[in-house]
Amino acid sequence: MALGKDYVTQECSIARALEVVGERWTLLVVRDALYGIRRYNDFLAHLGIPRAVLAARLQTLTAEGILEKRRYQQSPPRDEYVVTDRGIALWPALRALGLWGRQHFTDTAQLRFFRHADCGTELGPYGECPACGTVVPVQDVLMEPGPGLDPNPADPVSRALLKPKRLLEPLQIDPVGQV
Repeated sequence: MALGKDYVTQECSIARALEVVGERWTLLVVRDALYGIRRYNDFLAHLGIPRAVLAARLQTLTAEGILEKRRYQQSPPRDEYVVTDRGIALWPALRALGLWGRQHFTDTAQLRFFRHADCGTELGPYGECPACGTVVPVQDVLMEPGPGLDPNPADPVSRALLKPKRLLEPLQIDPVGQV
């Protein structure tokens, strides 16, 4: 029996959310968009996702208002995908899922640190700054590489993510592959 694509018998907000973001790869695309990855080829390089799957995920995320497709070049036409407020609202769920995964499934050193950009304090489990006592808006989250990241990754997107940067800021990738 084929697995259905929706949860029509479920009267549950979690089931509805899973209809949108529950497919394999989807939350990783959203994560990368929050990291500042915006271009199709950069998603491909960083995720190692099949082209058809990425195209389908981007189409769904755009249709659901999680990403917005914006033209950045006319000739040839090229678009980028920018996180909307609806997509930004997924940050707490992604943060919680990442912490849960690190606690229960990872034996390596921490891959990334998320800090309050204003004071440098590492965020608490709910995205709060323990020093300032406030929940930190996504645009004020500084992402820094941790000791568990490969210091010499093969793809230019991963190399660019080795530099500290704020979430949502477009990732700057050297076209030659150097960072």
